[in-house]
Amino acid sequence: MRLARPSNSNIYEDSFNEFDIGKSNVIRDGSDITMIACGLMVSKAIDAAQTLEKEYDVSCRVIDMYSIKPIDVELVYRAALDTGAIVTIEEHNIIGGLGSAVCEVTAENHPVPVHRMGVADIFGESARETEIESLLSKYCLSSDHIVESVLKTKKRIKR
Repeated sequence: MRLARPSNSNIYEDSFNEFDIGKSNVIRDGSDITMIACGLMVSKAIDAAQTLEKEYDVSCRVIDMYSIKPIDVELVYRAALDTGAIVTIEEHNIIGGLGSAVCEVTAENHPVPVHRMGVADIFGESARETEIESLLSKYCLSSDHIVESVLKTKKRIKR
């Protein structure tokens, strides 16, 4: 997908400027399930986490995986170990992106259910800023779709 750069909420303080290659940031801690997102989808994950906590009493960890290659193996491993399931969210093809990288880390270190949210292996579309929400909905990447996916994935946790 090619999206215009939307004006969305700032998830970092203006003084924050440390983005290390191969690292990521825990934006919100949680114990029931982990959402790992990148780019525009981080704010959607935060919105979904707030809804999940408020309406379903589900505590979600949200990770901003701003560096996908190399990926933050330690934090992905810790998320798998602590919460038992992961949902990845990207405005990108699910093949060869964030979801694939997280699946590789979990398969090699601590296998847990992973649900990849993103564009299926099809030709992507583009959107202007005023069209972004409808395009995200078309590809099932809205906050409501994220909530649904998290609830389904949470049921797959084996503890």
